[in-house]
Amino acid sequence: MNATIENVPDNTSQSNSANLSSVIVNLLKGVTYQDTDPSHWKRLISLQSRVREYATVLGLELILDESEGYAFFRSRNLDADDNSDKEDSSVDQTTPRLIARRPLSFPVSLLLALLRKKLAEFDAGGGETRLILSREEIIDLIRIFLPDSSNEAKLVDKIDQHINKVVELGFLRRLKQNSTNQMKHYEVRRILKAFVDTQWLVEFDLKLEQYKQHLIAKNNA
Repeated sequence: MNATIENVPDNTSQSNSANLSSVIVNLLKGVTYQDTDPSHWKRLISLQSRVREYATVLGLELILDESEGYAFFRSRNLDADDNSDKEDSSVDQTTPRLIARRPLSFPVSLLLALLRKKLAEFDAGGGETRLILSREEIIDLIRIFLPDSSNEAKLVDKIDQHINKVVELGFLRRLKQNSTNQMKHYEVRRILKAFVDTQWLVEFDLKLEQYKQHLIAKNNA
């Protein structure tokens, strides 16, 4: 009697494909964080080589920092406009961007730089891994670099708009208020380090000092 072997579906393969699709869709929607989405993070780590291969087809690259616990997609031709004389055969320059650039206003760029500097100081001090700031602390951080205003309430409203924009960009996260403390608090997301590096921060510090001196001279005039 001859035994017959039926074709059995490869459940492992199907599961991996489903996990890969889930990981990629999640990354296309935004940043994946280890602390807020541990299940997706675990799948991403195990499938990262396949995710990188798939991203290349889309003209993207996977930025993954296991020590800081974040990952995101970035356009591989991000600097193509600034380096048009450099050829990269691995990137089709005609491929449309999936990840669009976002022009930022000066106050928002300023706030990002100030938060990045605050994060660098926080890390240098050691201890806690999460930098949490109150709304008032963030307002105090940026207001000295903004022109004086006779309408304090209007100035604070403007700063709140800048804070909301940074939250929208994913560099700040609102924390839930509890019954004992109604003050708004925000966590500075560590992914900010991937967008504002140390060299950029040094150059910005020089420009910021020049801008600060200009404001002082303007206010004393």
